[in-house]
Amino acid sequence: MRRIVFDTGVLVSAFLRSGGLAGELLARCIRDDTVFCSEAILAETRSVLLERRHLRVRYGYSDDEVEEYRFYLRHVSTFVMPDEDFRAVERDPKDDVILATAVAADADYLIARDRHLLDMKQFEDIAITSPENFMAILREHA
Repeated sequence: MRRIVFDTGVLVSAFLRSGGLAGELLARCIRDDTVFCSEAILAETRSVLLERRHLRVRYGYSDDEVEEYRFYLRHVSTFVMPDEDFRAVERDPKDDVILATAVAADADYLIARDRHLLDMKQFEDIAITSPENFMAILREHA
């Protein structure tokens, strides 16, 4: 069983298009793996969904739907406490909390859309990959 962390961008995509790649991947990992999250990732996901007007206009979702999604993620994820002093993403320190969550979870994979994280490719024993690449890995090993 793999240990998986999703970055905010992937979680937002999964919410916006539950039938899309990110949504399918999240559902599959919840079913087959252990998904880890942190309060910081959950808060950032909520913030993006509630505060980015262009997303709200384009996708037409309600505050209640965002809160239901947050509750769902809380229910299906194992929560960890990332080290607040963790520093490793030099090009974008805001991404440190995402990587710190993966480290705290002892994750096998960090699934990300963020270019600063993807450019790292690996951190310690954590493979950092896009949803597309991870889906290809899953299909290859099926």
